[in-house]
This record gives sequence, structure tokens and C-alpha cells, in this order.
Amino acid sequence: MGSAVIIGGGLGGLFTGAILSREGVKVTVIEKNATIGGGLQSFTRGGVTFDTGMHIVGGLGPDGNIRKICRYLGIEGQMEIRDTGSECNESVYIAKDGIRYDLRKGRNGFIDSISAHFPAERENIARYTDAMLAMADSIDLYNIRPSRSLTPAIPPDGLMAANDFIASHTRNERLRGLLAYIAPRYGGLAGVTPAYVHCLINVLFIRGGSRFVGGSHRFADLLRGVIEKSGGKVTTSDAATRIETEDRHITAIATRKGERLTADWYISSIHPCALLSLMDEKALPKAFRTRIGEAGNSYSAFSVFIKLKEHSFRYIDHPEYYISNGGDAWSIGDGSPEWPKGFLFMTPPDDTQGEWARRAQLTAPMPFADTAKWEGTTSGRRGAEYEDWKKEMTRRVLEKAETLHPGLSASIEAAWAASPLTIRDYYGAKDGTMYGFVKDCRNMAATQLPVATKIDNLLLTGQCVNLHGFCGVPLTAISTAEAILGRNAVTDKINGSARRQSNQC
Repeated sequence: MGSAVIIGGGLGGLFTGAILSREGVKVTVIEKNATIGGGLQSFTRGGVTFDTGMHIVGGLGPDGNIRKICRYLGIEGQMEIRDTGSECNESVYIAKDGIRYDLRKGRNGFIDSISAHFPAERENIARYTDAMLAMADSIDLYNIRPSRSLTPAIPPDGLMAANDFIASHTRNERLRGLLAYIAPRYGGLAGVTPAYVHCLINVLFIRGGSRFVGGSHRFADLLRGVIEKSGGKVTTSDAATRIETEDRHITAIATRKGERLTADWYISSIHPCALLSLMDEKALPKAFRTRIGEAGNSYSAFSVFIKLKEHSFRYIDHPEYYISNGGDAWSIGDGSPEWPKGFLFMTPPDDTQGEWARRAQLTAPMPFADTAKWEGTTSGRRGAEYEDWKKEMTRRVLEKAETLHPGLSASIEAAWAASPLTIRDYYGAKDGTMYGFVKDCRNMAATQLPVATKIDNLLLTGQCVNLHGFCGVPLTAISTAEAILGRNAVTDKINGSARRQSNQC
């Protein structure tokens, strides 16, 4: 089946590598960091493990699209996850109104939860929910159905702005603000983000979220195991330094450790701008390079990681969203004086999770521009001013978290913080972007990249292609793999695995 070199051992590189390995391709993954995983990386402070990025994931429910991929890869039974609660799937707190909305999972649970606060809007809420479900059902890749194209077909109403999509179902401004709560999960911007992104992410979590037990790095290790079990190789602490091309064809990749890697196919799982920096400027058309250079990146984030005192803070089995004002969800990543306008709060589960939480994490969207003055520095050498700034940002986040959970500060044993610079350096993401390129309904061609390129043996994968995140990236990995293996070659086998599982049940 040939061979492939994959640049980047993040979620996209690992899923693509695992799929290709499963189908007999000899895979080599090179990762610049000492640990694999990208957003799946974990770290330990004070004897407690924290996840860097994948705090809450979707698609791992019994019939979830990503669970189907994991079943096909043979790792379904090895996943260590805990689903969100049955009584509350997600919680949204609108600080301006002082109202907490506890949302239950499933179509009816979602509709009932919101209608309890807006009884006169029940019909509109149901119509809005069904429109999202229909949108999700219409996209073949999202449902891992056979299709004729490597690029997902988006229905026309999916290309309207997400905020306009919400507005088309209700005139109630307060309800519109609540329905936009999910926007920070995809870097949503009013008038920019297309409705299909809003619908796919929303449906994903309406069906129920999951969290990794004991650290998301364990899942990265499962994907690595698939690659290595099939004879592939995953190399860390090495990076591509130069991509050699000739007549729109890659001949080799040179690495930092002095290796010269050759293969039939080359796959980039790194940010497209980082990819272009490794190649001669004439290797790809000027129009493509311009398109990549001008594409906007989604906002980044500031995170606070908390080690809790023993038996001081109860475990919460679902994510909580804090939003200052209902309308702020669309501008939550702005660098305004009111920062933070919102954040995600979680108590991740441990292996032997009981009544009490041992750790908590807060993630507040933040523009990379807020850290621009330290852009040229490296980790551990950013200076006293930067450290003072981090302390002030941490104070602001924890001050607002106290309104969400009064007494939280008294439960904190220790806290650490990470800025957009951390995301930039450890993920290799330009401007510390959390969600890759901004999907722009006004110019989808500029930000919706195909997996194939004008270089005949170079393919793309990762969150800058199609949809981002734990759901979107594995789905894109299918498209990337099928560009080598043949249209629907992987999709058909995934569905075969799902049918066999169903028959066994």
C-alpha cells in the first residue's frame, strides 16, 4: 500500500496515521515536541495531571461518529472516558441576569431545558433544534456516509451567518443570547461564522459530551499504539526543517536531527503557514500562498489550572459556561477591558473519581494580540512583566469564577496559568489559534481548504481543513486517508465495523 510521512503528531496526524496504518500503509510520524498529541497533551503540576486542550469532547456516545472510527481502529474498548451527567449535560450561567441554565442531553431534553425558562418560545426552540439536527444529518462526512467528494457538501442555509440562523428562529433577544452560548466552542463570530459550524458543534454536544479520565494523553497513546502495532513509527523531539520539491512533487523531507525521509506520500498536520515556511516559495502557486497568508486565525485562550485542597470542592460531572452577558458569546474572544467575558469551567474526572474534585480548569478565550509584546520570547524566558501580567489575568478569571462558585478561592491549594503563547509554542499553532482558520460565510473558498494540494504527493489534514476539534479533525483524517486509499474505502469499513457491533448487540 506504499508509505507516508506525516509532519506533526497532533490529533490530525495521529488519526490519519492510525487509519493509514490500519490499511497497510507504512507510516512515519515526526513530532517536534517531546510528547505527542497536540491538543491531547497533558502535563503534571503538584502531583496532579491537567489536559492542555481537549477538555470536553463529543462523538464518543454509543452511536457517535468518532466512537465508530475508534471501533474500526480497534481501540474502542481501551478508551478511558466518562460521559457528562444524565441530569445536566451542560450548564450555562449568564452573569448579567444571574440565571443558570442546566441543559439536559438529547433533543427533547435540550428543548425542555430551555423552554422551562422561555415557555412562550417552546415552538421556536423546537423548530430551531430540529433545524440543527436536520443540518447535521444532511452532511455525509459528519455521519460517515459514503459520498462522491473529498470535500463535504454544505446545504445553502448552512452558509448563512450563525447568528442570523439563530435570529431566523426567534425574535427574543435574551433567548438569542442564550442559544449562542456554544459559540466559544468553535470561535464563533457574528456575521462571519457559517451556520453549519454552529449546528454541527451544537448537535455534537446535545447528543452528549465525554471527558477523558486521568488525562487526554492516554488517548494519544492509543492512536500511537495503532501506528506502531502495524509497523509504523512515531518520532518525537524532531521536526521537519525543509521540504524538498521538484516539479510539484516532494522528493524528501529533511529533519532537525539530520534525517532525510522519503515516502510515496507526505501529509502535513501542522498549520498551513508553518508548512509553507518549509518549502521553496515556488513549490506551490502564488494564489494558494496568498490565500493561506491572508486567512484569519481564530482566537486563542488563557487557561488557569487549579489543584484543589482535599475534600473542599465537590466534583461536577458536566462542563459549565460562564458568560458575562448573553450577547457576549459572539465577542467573547475580543481583547476588551472587560476581559474575560466568559470561560469554560470544569472539574476533570480522575481514575477513582468520587464525591470530591482534585483539580479544576478554566479556559477563557483571548486574542493573541494581548500577548504580542512578548511574541519573540520563549517559554521560561518571557520576563517579570509577563509573569506579573499572567498573575493579573489569573486574578481576573478567578474573581469571576467566584461568582459562579462562591468559596472557590478558599479551596485552591495551588494554581498555574498558560497564555496564547503557550498554545502557539506547544501546539505549533499560528497566533495560538484554538480552532484554526476562521470559517467565513462571506468567503468560504478562502478558508475551506481541500485535503489535496497542487503538489501531487502532498496532502493536508488537521483543524485548518474542514471542521476543527475532536470531532472535525478525525473526520478530516478519513478524507485525507481516502485521497490515498480511494473514495469511501475507509468509510465503508467503518460502517462495516458499526454493523457488526450492532448485530452482536
